[in-house]
Parts: sequence; structure tokens; C-alpha cells
Amino acid sequence: MQNGAPRFPFPYKPYSIQEQFMEALYRTLDEGKIGIFESPTGTGKSLSLICGALAWLRDHEERKRREAASVLQEAGADGSSSGDQQDTSQGSSSSSTAPSSSSSTSAEPDWITDFIQKKTERDLVNKLKEEEVKRKRREERLELVRHNAQLKYALKRKTSEDEEAARLLRLSKNSLEEGPGSGAGLEEGEEELIVAEYESDDDAKPKNRFCDEDDDDDLEEDHVTKIYYCSRTHSQLAQFVHEVQKSPFAADISLVSLGSRQNLCINEDVRKLGSVQLINDRCMELLKNKHEKKEKPAEEEPKRRRGAAKAVCPFYKHDGLQALRDEVLVKVRDIEQLVAQGRETKACPYYGGRLAIPAAQLVVLPYQTLLHEGTRRASGIKLKDQVVIIDEAHNLTDTITCIHSSEVTGAQLCCAHSQLSQYLECYRKRLKAKNVLYIKQILFVLEGLVRVLGGSVGQNPQSQPCQPGTQLLTINDFLFSAQIDNINLFKVQRYFEKSLISRKLCGFVERYQGAGVKVNVSNKENRRTEGLGRFLQALQSGQPPQPVPTPDQKVAEEGRQTSMASPMMQVEGFLFALTNANKDGRVVIQRQGVVAQSSVKFLLLNAAVHFAPVLRECRAVIIAGGTMQPVADFRDQLLLSAGVSEDRISEFSCGHVIPAENILPIILCSGPSGQQLEFTFQNRDTPQMMDETGRILSNLCNVVPGGVRCLARLAAKKKIFQEPKKASQVEQVLTEYSKCIQRCGNAGGPLTGALLLSVVGGKMSEGINFSDDLGRCVVMVGMPYPNIKSPELQEKMAYLDKHMPQVGGRSPGRALVENLCMKAVNQSIGRAIRHRGDYACIVLLDHRYSRPTTLHKLPEWIRTSTQIQPSFGPAFSSVRKFFLEKKQQQDGV
Repeated sequence: MQNGAPRFPFPYKPYSIQEQFMEALYRTLDEGKIGIFESPTGTGKSLSLICGALAWLRDHEERKRREAASVLQEAGADGSSSGDQQDTSQGSSSSSTAPSSSSSTSAEPDWITDFIQKKTERDLVNKLKEEEVKRKRREERLELVRHNAQLKYALKRKTSEDEEAARLLRLSKNSLEEGPGSGAGLEEGEEELIVAEYESDDDAKPKNRFCDEDDDDDLEEDHVTKIYYCSRTHSQLAQFVHEVQKSPFAADISLVSLGSRQNLCINEDVRKLGSVQLINDRCMELLKNKHEKKEKPAEEEPKRRRGAAKAVCPFYKHDGLQALRDEVLVKVRDIEQLVAQGRETKACPYYGGRLAIPAAQLVVLPYQTLLHEGTRRASGIKLKDQVVIIDEAHNLTDTITCIHSSEVTGAQLCCAHSQLSQYLECYRKRLKAKNVLYIKQILFVLEGLVRVLGGSVGQNPQSQPCQPGTQLLTINDFLFSAQIDNINLFKVQRYFEKSLISRKLCGFVERYQGAGVKVNVSNKENRRTEGLGRFLQALQSGQPPQPVPTPDQKVAEEGRQTSMASPMMQVEGFLFALTNANKDGRVVIQRQGVVAQSSVKFLLLNAAVHFAPVLRECRAVIIAGGTMQPVADFRDQLLLSAGVSEDRISEFSCGHVIPAENILPIILCSGPSGQQLEFTFQNRDTPQMMDETGRILSNLCNVVPGGVRCLARLAAKKKIFQEPKKASQVEQVLTEYSKCIQRCGNAGGPLTGALLLSVVGGKMSEGINFSDDLGRCVVMVGMPYPNIKSPELQEKMAYLDKHMPQVGGRSPGRALVENLCMKAVNQSIGRAIRHRGDYACIVLLDHRYSRPTTLHKLPEWIRTSTQIQPSFGPAFSSVRKFFLEKKQQQDGV
């Protein structure tokens, strides 16, 4: 701090808007508020987040150390010990209690008040001493790891005869192993790792000793203040970590990057499975095998083995994981670097990274890991009094809704019922009574869900017709309709979690789908499971079961594909969703002519109910993005609805780093022939509107250099490229688009560039940069309103109208529709301006953009420069003048 203002180390001289951003961020974190931060792409938002947040963390930790030192010094000066009051405590504990908040302090005797005060001070001193000891231990351990890493580097550069360096390395390793926390068993942190045997829901059972959380003091470092940073994709998280590596804080911050097993697994036998679900299942199975091997001593094993020994993961070893954990904490690494380090140390990066969470100061993780409570708990993430930064948060409400919504098809329901029925018949004699009871309950629920779709579980869903139509019900009404209202879904949910029946069912299906695994079952059971395989193949192909067997390789492949679908896991997610409060969700029943294609879908209406725990537990939450307008959705639907008070919410929005003259936003109300531009559903496809749009584009392409990005199905004079249907083809189209613009710029001639046609909300609407000549003009054709006739949207609107106050005299439901539209517009038009020297023209083709309420929902840096042009002539002149001036400036340079 200098002159009362926080200092922000920065790799270069920051822009003024970056300094404003960091000041506002620091203040929000220091005051423990919820901040909505908007900083356009190209303004260095990530670096501002890093330097602002880590500067606060540095100062916060320094304040904590000074305060702790002061308290400890005062305690030492007093000369009092925890035993001074022991006699008083023993004498008074039976006759007195702490005064309640409602009673007056003066009503209690002085000796009681004095005792309570001294006990509080004594507890605080003891806690601070424990935290100081843990902090010193952590620093000592990390210093040893740093020393170890330096020696390893030295060994790589020197010859093998360098005995002294080798001796030092051995000494360092021995010191590290003998240091604090060494010798802890494999039990630490395994509560979420061990596959539980499915038994009863008896909560009175003794806790599994592998679930103890206090075996290793090093893992419970509650005194370490953390910043959890999350974004949407692994590439965005990797980009953030690279920014941290370039920042002045790189050498001092302990950072861990979390990811999925698919991204972090280094076991090639598991990685080659490809599917996320198969990788997860195999990993959990290997851990279970290791657990069983450790639990059962060799002398207790039967002398006669049946089958080969179960495989375990060679990269899940306690010493290796501990070493990798320490390596992670001493150097900032992204996902790829973490994987490389895991390969070098032969330790699992997935679990090694999770072990590093308690001691880390900055935890980088995907959206789903943070926003889903079950995943948070399984990953060992504790948000109490910590800081959360959610970046790229423009679709945060939709993201939470999608994470907690669920859909299951009739084919999946019938498939899950068939699998579970076969499983029960095959292993009935080996299952305990409680297991049989719950499996029968699940089968009963599945029968009810299929019955709701108009079908029966005893027949092929592909051949069962049903009356087409859509029905929307509350959760309670749906349970009554399915006749499963007498089932306690909370107990069923607990059974799913404890028994892991969905995962066991996947293994059961793989075994009997022609994978070549033989099991000791009767001929009758073999016939049953053979029929199961044919039934599953029929569901996948959409054809009736064929008696002719397929080749083993093809059958095995089909088995893997069916396992990827994991129908029971889909059912499990849907049943979990039904445990939401009745008012917070709806169930949509969609019948599509046949049961297999019909579905039941849970729609979450209140995203705030799942975001509230994050807001309640955290010290501060930052919701950031390049375009956050309109912010009403975040403030009203996520924050206020979650119980956050108005005074705890702060908003910050900064302008762009580009000069105002480098952007030309135009709202065009009519075309060259005077036709008013209004692309409503009724007239957007009329010949008059299409012709007028074509004339506008034709004129614009004559004066716009480089690339023109148009969001609709139109024609133009430039070379036309169209957004592909497959995501895998996007890169190829963009490459050809870029090469065409480059060729046209170098060769000259009548063809001056290209026209890229893309769809709002499609594959090119966000996450792709159209900087410089790739996007000199963005043309937004019409207003991309969502389908207002959608049952899901109508129910969401009705929910908001019932539970939210009016917005500017308009119903919250109508405001939601316009906000969804303008969010899509803002994301699309922001693709063109990507850095300080960039320039572009933005043309909004629809007179409805000129309405004050709509105009106000554009980002401020665009809105302040926007021209409203009633006719085409003046608008075209402005565009031509804009690009002529830019050309003259470039020629002058």
C-alpha cells in the first residue's frame, strides 16, 4: 500500500482502464462484496484480474500475519498460560454457561464475564499458534522441494560422475520424506476415491476408516486464503495460467490447475478408452482394486485363486502423489505442464493436483467443478471465507440451468430397465435384502416413467407408438402422473451414491455384450444376457433385434458405444433433478410418435437456488466477462433471488482501449428503396425484405475492405463462406476465409475480400477472434429473439412474472426475452474489435434497435458511439467515409 492506495505490480505500464479495473476489484474483495465486472475483449481483462486479485491476496495475507504476530506478542507479554484458568473452568463449567445474546452482560457476575473473555482470547491465541506452525511447515516443505528441483536440474546438466550433487539430492529427498506430514498413510483424502459397496442407507453405520479427513494435518490448511478462478473451457483456463506465468506474481504464488480425468490421465491403457465416462469408470475400478488389495492381507486370501489378479493403476502411489503435490505448489503449471510433470514423476496428475488444493493460493478449475455442489464436495473444494472469480460469465445463468437440468429418452428408460432387470436376475442370490429392495424400487420408478410416455417396459420402445404432444407439469404433479409419488427419491438418491449401481451396471453390460469375458453363470442366465445384448444393439440401431450374431470386433465396439450412453446414469441424473423444490422446476413430457424418441426433461427455473451456497460461503465473488450487458439477469435472477442484499452488489464497466474514432456502430432503420427494416418472424422471409437486405449487403461490400461478417442467410458480391454444420469443419472454413482475404488484399482487383455467413448463437458467435481484416464490418440482420413458443421459455417467463418485480414497467418475463436477445447480439458484434489498433464498422439492420430500452442494453463503449440512421443514404455515406479515412491513415504511415 502506498498513500492508502493498493499497489498493483504489472508486467508493463497498464492502461488507465486497467488501473480502474484493478482498483475496483481490490475494493470489492476487501469489502467482501459480489462484483459484476465488464471489460471488453482486448483490454487485458485476464491480466487485470490476476494482478488486482493477487495484489489483494498479498496484502490480505500480510495483514493477517501482522495481526497474528500482534496477538501472539500480547499473549506472551501477559505471561498467561492456558492452564491459569483451569481450576476456574472446572469449578464453573457445571454451574454457568455463556450469556445469551438476549441477556444483558451486566446481569452476569464479573468473574463469569472475565472468564469468558479470557477463554476467547486463549482460544484465539492457540488457533493462531497452530496456524503459524502449519504455515512454517508448509514453507519449509516447499523450500525443500524447490531445493530438490534445483538439484535435479543441476544433475541433468552435469555428468553422472558428479557424486556430490547426487549426495545432496539424496539428502534433500531424505529431509523431505522425514519432514512434517511424512508417514501419513494412504487414507488421506480417499473419502471420494474409494468405490463404496452398495448396501443399505443406514446412516448409523460406523464411518469407513478411509473417509477420515484428519489423518494428515498438512491437508487441512484452513488458514490459506484461496482464490478459485473458473472459466468455461480448458483452453481458456490454460490461457489464464499462461498470463499468471507472465505476471510479477509467478514466482510467489502457489497455483494448481484442476481438470477432468480425460485431460489429466497418464495411464495409456485408460486414456485409449476415449470416452469421458469410460475413463472415469475404469479409473474408479482401478482404485477400488487397489483399495481391496490393501484391505485384505495376503495371509487372509484364499489359497486357490479364481482368475487373474485384479489390475491396479501404477500411477496411484502415495509417495509419488505427495511428491507431485509438492512439485505443483512450487511452480505455476498449466494442464499440459502438469501432465508432463506427472509423467516424469510417474504420479497421477489428476489426484496429485487434488491433493495440492488445501495448500494452494490460486485454484484454476472449470465451471462445472465449481458450480455443481456434488462435484465440489468430491473434489475437496471448500469455499468457506474464500474468493471465487467466474470469468467468461455472460452465460452464467444458462450454464447453471444446464448443469442442473436433465433429460432422459424413452429408449434410455427401457434400456436401463432391461439392464437392471437382467442384473437382478443374474445376481439376486448374491445381493443383500436391502439391495434387492432398492433395485426393485428403481425398476418400479422406471416402469412409471415409461408409462408416462405411453409405453411399457416389456416391449421394444422403437415399435411402441404414442400420441404426439408436449405436456408441462410441476414436479409433484409429474410424480403423481407417473404413480411414483410413494417412493422416497431422497433415499433412492442416497442409494445411487453409496452403491454406485450405475457404474456396476455399465460393467455388467460390457461383460455380456460380446467383449469375450466369460462368467460362471447358468445356461439360463447366459440366454438371458444374450437376449440383453441383442436388445441393446436394437436400441442403438433403431431396428428390431436380429438373431444373426455380429463379429466380435463389431459387437465389442457397439458395447463400448452403448456404455458411453450410460442410460442408468442419465436416469440417475434425472431422478436427482426431481429432488428439487416443487416451485423451482418443471418437468416437460415430449411424446414424439414412438416411445423410444419421446423424452421427459427436468427444467430448472430458479438458478439462484444452486448458486446461493457459493454466494453464502464465499468471502467475495467476482462475476466477470467481456460483455455482461444487460446485467439485470445477473443481479435479479442470480443475486437478489439468492438472498444477496443490494448493498453487497457492486458493478464495474470500463470502456475499450481503442479510440472512439476506430468504431462506427450504426442502427439502420430502412434500406435503399425505403423499405422499413423489421425482421420479425412474420415478414423476415418475404421477398421484399430479402431483396432489401441483398441491396444493403451489395452496397456495403463495395466499400468495406477485407472481411464482412453477416449473421444470416444472405447473398453478396464478395466470395461467400458459410458456417459449417459440423464443429470439426469450423477451423477449415476459417482458414480458407482468412487466406481468401489475404489473397484479395495482396492481388487487388474487383474482389476485395470475403463474406462469412454465420448464425447467432452458433459455432462462430463467440470464442473466435475476427481481428483486423478478418472482420472490418459486422452486419447483424434482425433481432435474434428466442422461440417464445417454446414450452420451456414460456414456463420460465411465467415463473419470473410470479416471483420477480416488474422491470421498468415491463413484466420480468418479457424483459428476459429481450435480455436473451441482446446478450446474443453483444456477443456477436464484439468479435471484430480485438486490440488497441483495430477498427471496424457494426451495422444493426432493424429499426427496433433504436428503441431506448433496447439501445441501453448495448455495451457502453459501443452505445456511446452509435448512430441511428432512419434512411440508407446517410448511413452508407458514413461507412464509406469511415473506411476511406482509415485507408488514408494507413497510406500515410
